[in-house]
Amino acid sequence: MGKKVVIKIADLVKTHQISLRELSRRADVRHAALSELANGKRESINFSHIERIAEALNIEDIREIIDLVEEG
Repeated sequence: MGKKVVIKIADLVKTHQISLRELSRRADVRHAALSELANGKRESINFSHIERIAEALNIEDIREIIDLVEEG
């Protein structure tokens, strides 16, 4: 099987105990875009979004935001 990149937005809001709307406000990323990422309905993410999310949540390790998993 192949590998798949997973954006862990749902995990982030749970871990940081904030809402998706609050993450949207802090990171200046559209709520709809974050919602699509959280629900696996978006195939791509802008690098600047990753940077803004990391900055908003004081994340040092990008693996807290994205992961590479076996597809299947």
